[in-house]
Amino acid sequence: MAIINGIMVPHPPLIIPQVGRGEETAIAQTTSAYRRAARFVSDARPDVIIVVTAHSVMYSDWFHISPGASAKGNFARFRAGNVRIDVRYDHEFVRALCEAAIVERFPAGTKGEVCAELDHATMIPAYFLREAYAEDTLPPIVRIGLSGLDLRRHYKLGILIRDTANALGRRACIVASGDLSHRLKADGPYGFNKNGPEYDRRIMDVMSRGAFGELLDFSEEFCSSAGECGHRAFTVLAGCFDGLSVEAKALSYEGPFGVGYGVCLFKPLRKDATRNFLANNRGGSYSSSDKEGEDAYVRLARLAVETYVKTGHEATLPEELDCDMLNRRAGVFVSLHKNGQLRGCIGTISPATSSIAREILQNGVSACSGDPRFSPVSPEELPFLEYGVDVLGEAEDIDSKDKLDVKRYGVIVSNGFRRGLLLPDLDGVSSVDEQISIARRKAGIRADEPVKLQRFEVVRHG
Repeated sequence: MAIINGIMVPHPPLIIPQVGRGEETAIAQTTSAYRRAARFVSDARPDVIIVVTAHSVMYSDWFHISPGASAKGNFARFRAGNVRIDVRYDHEFVRALCEAAIVERFPAGTKGEVCAELDHATMIPAYFLREAYAEDTLPPIVRIGLSGLDLRRHYKLGILIRDTANALGRRACIVASGDLSHRLKADGPYGFNKNGPEYDRRIMDVMSRGAFGELLDFSEEFCSSAGECGHRAFTVLAGCFDGLSVEAKALSYEGPFGVGYGVCLFKPLRKDATRNFLANNRGGSYSSSDKEGEDAYVRLARLAVETYVKTGHEATLPEELDCDMLNRRAGVFVSLHKNGQLRGCIGTISPATSSIAREILQNGVSACSGDPRFSPVSPEELPFLEYGVDVLGEAEDIDSKDKLDVKRYGVIVSNGFRRGLLLPDLDGVSSVDEQISIARRKAGIRADEPVKLQRFEVVRHG
């Protein structure tokens, strides 16, 4: 059944009456919206509730999934130790999610537990959910922490959660527990920053429209200056709805204490015929059933891969190709991604065939069957592949790395017959030195060996 609904909620401890001791009346609108969100979950009768929390153990390069059969916590650190929360964990879901992460080589799992006690960003939604369920038993939960990895990895985690729910036949609800900006007022907990109110305005607009792809447009610098704590959790929620039309509704927004609190509801409507958000923001393509909007370069790459995987033979060139693809020669890289992760990438630095079109056909076949880092693509994977085609411009000799720009230019390093290439604007490559270092390793050129440097631009299709 996969993800049946989701909620975005804050976690101010003072919303609990025993903690707030009257102060909670200042956020009565948030409290009312929270109760409505909890009923929205309970009315849907999920089998499992996935809680993505900003205050579980957090690592720079790892998503921690809480292990075990159950957990508990209390609000003693907020002067209300008598308020206790106990939850059951869905250990079967946790195991399946960890196994999916291993298969996808995704950095998530149960290792690294520091404190099994529940954090307040988990307990506060659980408090309202327990209230909504009244005498009924609260479903088991899966508690997942955030990481220091980029937003695309958080989005990918959401996709893995959704796929795990699908595989297990679970009706799952996703709860993204996160506050908005902590820098709304000079007398607030972290002072004032002009990006604080702007962040809250933008995030409430994005989430109220269910425009999840726009979450990836928030820069790290902007989010950091705004002092938010929930953006990564919201991005995981977004990934859970990847490829679906979503009905979104904002219930409330308040910030009287200098911290923004937003409550939103999300419900999937149907399978969407538009591109998924991750592909849209990464220059990728669509699944086999989502071909609307692809340009001729990407359509040809898809044709090359699907024909070869299904028949074992190279595709023939379609008759309707434009003249540029048929009459011009250039190096071409064809890349395949599955659920946002690289699945194959092969290309040519210089043209090896008579045209760009034939270069795409040849390299598409190589990307799906000849990349030594991956097993050949299977027919079952075809609906989930995303395609990218990079057409290389002419290489230009340069005398210094200062003439490189990691976002604009790709680099070619060479020493004799050894040559290594790295495309521009790749995820995880943020500096010219890193770009050159990777290109050296690909060519088998040591760091102490001299190299000739060349730069090139690409036209990226997707």
